[in-house]
Amino acid sequence: MFIAMNRFQVIRGEEEAFEAVWKTRESYLDEVPGFVEFHLLRGPEAEDHTLFASHTVWRSKADFEAWTTSEAFRKAHAGAGDRKPLYIGPPRFEGFEVIQTVGASAPAG
Repeated sequence: MFIAMNRFQVIRGEEEAFEAVWKTRESYLDEVPGFVEFHLLRGPEAEDHTLFASHTVWRSKADFEAWTTSEAFRKAHAGAGDRKPLYIGPPRFEGFEVIQTVGASAPAG
């Protein structure tokens, strides 16, 4: 598995607008082979921003890389720079190969 994350320093007071962009956009992720799941994470607040991260799980790094060059990726990101600035600087990308996964055990019954 591969996890792709982008961190965003969202300007204080713009959190709801930032979340609305993500909740209302068409991601086209369900059209791409190897996509597993997506999470939008809200983190700690600082004086000038609130930390957010987009967290996407892929079957493999190759599947993620194929997404970044796909038509679905272009459609999902079309017009991304057209809005008023909601965050400080560009998003910071971080990619991770999954080394270990531990899941919850089924309850004894």
